[in-house]
Amino acid sequence: MLNGGKNIIIGNSVNGFSYIGCQNMLWRRKKNEKRSIKMHYVIGDIHNELTKLKSILNQIKLTKEDELIVLGDVFDRGEPNADPVGVYFELLKIQAKCTWIRGNHDQWLADYICEYYSKTEKQQKKMPRFFYNSFELMNARLTEKDMLYLANRIYTFPLQKELELDGKKYLFAHAMTSLPEVSQNRDYYLMGTYDFGVFLGDGMEGFISICGHTVTEGVLEHPKGMYLDEYKTSIWRNEKENVYLLDCGCGFTGGRLACMCLDTGERFYSD
Repeated sequence: MLNGGKNIIIGNSVNGFSYIGCQNMLWRRKKNEKRSIKMHYVIGDIHNELTKLKSILNQIKLTKEDELIVLGDVFDRGEPNADPVGVYFELLKIQAKCTWIRGNHDQWLADYICEYYSKTEKQQKKMPRFFYNSFELMNARLTEKDMLYLANRIYTFPLQKELELDGKKYLFAHAMTSLPEVSQNRDYYLMGTYDFGVFLGDGMEGFISICGHTVTEGVLEHPKGMYLDEYKTSIWRNEKENVYLLDCGCGFTGGRLACMCLDTGERFYSD
């Protein structure tokens, strides 16, 4: 369901997305015609919520020509229906190009997997349990080889991605972006820094930054931004229109999974 069955359009006068492109997109979907144009989608933190991920994928209907950028934190949380294995396999099935940005929860899970399987069985039993639910849920269904394969894949996922599209330059990271020529330490991209509030207001000059990590409800009092749809539970954008936050609380009770099409400006939500 797309926001009560209605497509949400970001007008050209609002942030530079093509309104004509949006109208064409709506016409194609209304006519149920097969798309021939490559689309670029960005999806927020999934946090083990398979049903919400499927809801988004059913709405955007990816083709092999499309690209999906996942902003990280695929794992952890999502109770009472957490399904990290299901989410992982669902992402593996995607035929489109899929870029998975590394999130802090993904990093923590990979680190724990590698540490756990580096120990003897006796040592494993003495290890503290993984703080979140993903390890136990996955370890019950996957082999050691599968778990280590996942961990090693996570380590290959980028901390930041750069993309130029229709004359606009985008940066994607889990928590905060940096200028491409200014490399930061790992935690900067995974967790953000003390000057996160400045980043929200100013962004990165010459780029549009799109991030997850910070639940949008948590920035409701920031003076330089707005919710693009429902209050507190929708995508947030700053006044300069160069920072977007897409973590709308998926994984928490009442939270939603959010997705945005860069080409048309359409926004999608899991409920």
